[in-house]
Amino acid sequence: MESCGDQFDVVVVGAGIMGSCAAYEAAKRGCRVLLLEQFDFLHQLGSSHGESRTIRATYPEEYYPPMVLEAHRLWEAAQSEAGYRVLTRTPHFDMGPADNRSLRSVIASCERQSSVNVRLLDRAAVDEMFSGTFRLPEGWIGVRSDAGGVIKPTKAVAMFQALAIRRGAVLKDHMEVTGIKKDEEDRGVRVSTATGDSFLGKKCVVTVGPWTSKLVKAVGGHVLPIQPLHTTICYWKIKEGHEHELTPEGGFPTFASYGEIYVYGTPSMEFPGLIKIGLHGGRPCDPDRRDWTSNSGMLVDAVGSWIEQMLPGKVETDKPVIIQSCMYSMTPDEDFVIDFLGGELGKDVVVAGGFSGHGFKMGPVVGRTLAELAIDGAADGIRCRCGTNLRTPWKQTGELCSLVVTLFSFSSACSCP
Repeated sequence: MESCGDQFDVVVVGAGIMGSCAAYEAAKRGCRVLLLEQFDFLHQLGSSHGESRTIRATYPEEYYPPMVLEAHRLWEAAQSEAGYRVLTRTPHFDMGPADNRSLRSVIASCERQSSVNVRLLDRAAVDEMFSGTFRLPEGWIGVRSDAGGVIKPTKAVAMFQALAIRRGAVLKDHMEVTGIKKDEEDRGVRVSTATGDSFLGKKCVVTVGPWTSKLVKAVGGHVLPIQPLHTTICYWKIKEGHEHELTPEGGFPTFASYGEIYVYGTPSMEFPGLIKIGLHGGRPCDPDRRDWTSNSGMLVDAVGSWIEQMLPGKVETDKPVIIQSCMYSMTPDEDFVIDFLGGELGKDVVVAGGFSGHGFKMGPVVGRTLAELAIDGAADGIRCRCGTNLRTPWKQTGELCSLVVTLFSFSSACSCP
């Protein structure tokens, strides 16, 4: 593939984790790649910034664990190429009422996949394994997995951008994309920006996080069920004398709680003496008109009560020491949207979004898949939620579908409407 001037093989729009991974994977295949970002690189206005993200392979759905395990391998490979680490491996611990449907699905899913090693724990076993740190209520159980860890997101995005540059990719920030059209001379896709710049790409990948619905509607007319949510991340002060036991070195895991509210957390790492514990979810927002001063009192109260019950005597619960803002891009079922844009642009534009607050860990796998879809027009192991492989032949429905990625292959094309 050849390029010159402002002509590229692949133009990637959006330089968060998905776009940066896609740019790296396309550049690794020898393509001339352009990565565009509407804000500063490594900005804190979207979903790919901050100090930590959890990686876990325990999911109620069976199609995510193989994807996470492959992501683990790709994270390690990228770190080896970069020469530094962004992922700290830890155990992962799920907990909840023994009859909780989602937790039972997690257990069943992992039991059917021998590659995900889990151990089912009753309250006594949890107390013994974590030296009394967690105090589960009556009727609760725990599930321990070795496939956990903490990713440093801003550092990780920077790593993939640096690796893409090393492979010859061109990166440009402050380039808000306003148009994606078929080139008049049929040479590919013309990508235009608010600055008046225009770039020609044989293919285009759109990974703009919370702005996905706006951009896809503007350029393709599709209305996607992706709702941006404003969410807050809380760091709580660990009580004196308990700092070490809540660190990775002390054996503390990443965790998720499947009670009345879904609470998640990571070991104390980024801020000494503080621990990140948050509530999964948020409030609908317009990514361009966020209320940065919105009250997070209900969230704080709910998480504080959870801490008092589950980590008694370990963490101060009167208020968080640090509150940070972030955004989710939620789909109704919290599955991802990965598809060709279709219509006039056909397979020349690939769209990825709706990662619903749990996609960051899978960035390397998603990035590789997007590169394959853009370059080859197909990707091994991508299928519709109905379970059908979408490699070839491709049935273009004219409607963007919610897809998930697995490492499995199927033989027939999807006929879902």
